[in-house]
Amino acid sequence: MSDEAKRRIFAMLDTDGDGVISHGEYLARVDRAAAACGRGPQDPLVAAARTAHREVFAQMDGDGDGGVTFEEYRTWAGHEAFERTCRPALGSLFDLADGDGDGRLTRPEFTRLRTASGNPAGGADAAFDALDPDGGGTVGRAAYLAAIRDFLTTGSSPMAGAYGGVRPDGRELSAR
Repeated sequence: MSDEAKRRIFAMLDTDGDGVISHGEYLARVDRAAAACGRGPQDPLVAAARTAHREVFAQMDGDGDGGVTFEEYRTWAGHEAFERTCRPALGSLFDLADGDGDGRLTRPEFTRLRTASGNPAGGADAAFDALDPDGGGTVGRAAYLAAIRDFLTTGSSPMAGAYGGVRPDGRELSAR
């Protein structure tokens, strides 16, 4: 994985921009996605997503101090980490957004998930279109996870150009 891709992802996860991903910042992804998708805290899918995200955080936090620096993230991120812990965590977010449980996201579901996860809202249509090349109007779980895996492990993906360079709050993405 390229350092550029790692920096973009790290900056997206470090929501307060202080150079450290805290446990709270990381788990807030689940709460934002659940709220955006209309799921309450007692929903079993929310509980599953929290469990999966706790595991990812534990793996990323190499020294166990409760915060993930860019160096820790850089060391951790890659193909093995994606398959072991990221795939289940990202899949759990997909499941939160999949309102009818059919394994596919509509454009509105995809956009809600994408923005709740910290991606710039402006790139949602381009990202959706990249993952829906036949124009069928939905994005499947496998295609979604494969595109994220490709970006995380190689720095490229069908929707890489749609990741953008700004946070949802308008601040530029950059890692320290």
